[in-house]
Amino acid sequence: MKAKGKSIRNVSVVRKLGIVGGLGSLAGGDLFYKLVKSRAVIEDQGRYHFLFEQHPFKDVLLPLDAGASMTSRKFYVFQVCKAFEASGLDAVMLPCFASQTFRAEVEAELGIAVLDMMAALSGHVRRSVPVGATLGVIASDFVRHSGLFEEHFGKDYPVIYPDVEAQSKVMEAMYGLDGIKDGHFDGAPFEAVHQACLSLRAQGATVIVPGMTELSLICGPLQDQRLNVLDINQIYADFATTDPQPHHRPAFKLGIVGGVGPAATVDFMAKVVANTPADKDQDHIKLVVEQNPQIPDRTANLLHNEADPTMALYATCKRLESAGADAIAIPCNTAHAFVERIQAHLTVPIVNMLTETVEWIVNAYGSGKAVGLLATSGTLQSQVYHQAASRAGLEIVTPGVDYQAMVMDAIYGPRGIKAGFTEGLCREQLLLAAEHLCELGAQVLILGCTELPLVLRHCEAFDINGHQVALVDPTLILARKCIALAGQVEGSSTQWNRAPRISQRS
Repeated sequence: MKAKGKSIRNVSVVRKLGIVGGLGSLAGGDLFYKLVKSRAVIEDQGRYHFLFEQHPFKDVLLPLDAGASMTSRKFYVFQVCKAFEASGLDAVMLPCFASQTFRAEVEAELGIAVLDMMAALSGHVRRSVPVGATLGVIASDFVRHSGLFEEHFGKDYPVIYPDVEAQSKVMEAMYGLDGIKDGHFDGAPFEAVHQACLSLRAQGATVIVPGMTELSLICGPLQDQRLNVLDINQIYADFATTDPQPHHRPAFKLGIVGGVGPAATVDFMAKVVANTPADKDQDHIKLVVEQNPQIPDRTANLLHNEADPTMALYATCKRLESAGADAIAIPCNTAHAFVERIQAHLTVPIVNMLTETVEWIVNAYGSGKAVGLLATSGTLQSQVYHQAASRAGLEIVTPGVDYQAMVMDAIYGPRGIKAGFTEGLCREQLLLAAEHLCELGAQVLILGCTELPLVLRHCEAFDINGHQVALVDPTLILARKCIALAGQVEGSSTQWNRAPRISQRS
């Protein structure tokens, strides 16, 4: 097909890969070389972008003996991978067998995939080696004792290793002075590995499987000796450039704009935890919270044109976005008057507590109801609840002037909720305002300030001097919605397939 004399070609999706090279500079460089000369890259050079990070790991020359600690190595790998993630890469290659023992741990904390080198090796072996054949593995003492190869091959292939003396010589050949990691590929280091391979073949090994990426540096000469030795760097390069890679989906993370107000934030978090269907800690949702009480007062801005909170709310949301939040919750009703102007400039959604609350009321009690609203005067003036209710066919009933003054005093007064009180005068004032709304015909009351559920809790049938009314807690509705969103992201987890339960403390 041609247009204006030029060929139209299918444009490939660019794949950006980072290579952690500092765990073994020579082996990392060998992998990079095999990537750029692979058939897939040569045939479509515009598709693949590589970023090779050769920042050396401080303990790179320490031998990986059986008791080697992985802590500093884990932190190093994580830091390099985070830098790759920040650079907009799609995935990371980790050419280090010791690091493959904790690959999944690191990947779980990232927003990009760390390509599984053992999956690459396992796939190659299963395509080319008959099931039941014996695999001879040359690996460091640490990898050998980690059970990594038994985990991936033990069900289908017997796995054997060099004897104690040969293994000692392999470790010296790799990590010793003038060893393979130092660039000495012949002489005594080569001969030690060669003899270990011969020993494995004599024990019945059909193929020599590498458990050290540096073996790729001498793989060719070993193959010249008629040894069936696999080249892990070539296998890993082919895997990264030809095999379809599963999309890495990190665990759902909820961002919370906290401090508006501080106690309401803690209450919201408690409701997320209490209503999540979980049997253990790990079943709960990741939360990232910025407790920012310095966000200017929303009501003061709406009523008296005091400091505008928009910038502070937006900046807080952007920091949550940068922290990897998949969605943002703002447990403050009045702040939702500013959500529309903020949302357009974010890449993650703000879960709108007001629209979720109105939708929940319609589903629970039907449309056409008179709904009383207990909220700050700023929320009332902004009309955000009125607008959401109008779209759903609900009528909002608000307190008269004197009763609204009681609500404001219950929230902001010297003995109010923001001052730390949840009993006494503030409760009495709220109950008087609630009774007043019932007398105006309200059958459902929205606790439309996130401080109010600290005094009155969500209840389907609450008696106020003979008036039976439903109390609806938007904070609880928001928590349940966020839990449902997490369940959609988590997918098939049986925990998330359970209906969220409403905690009695809510």
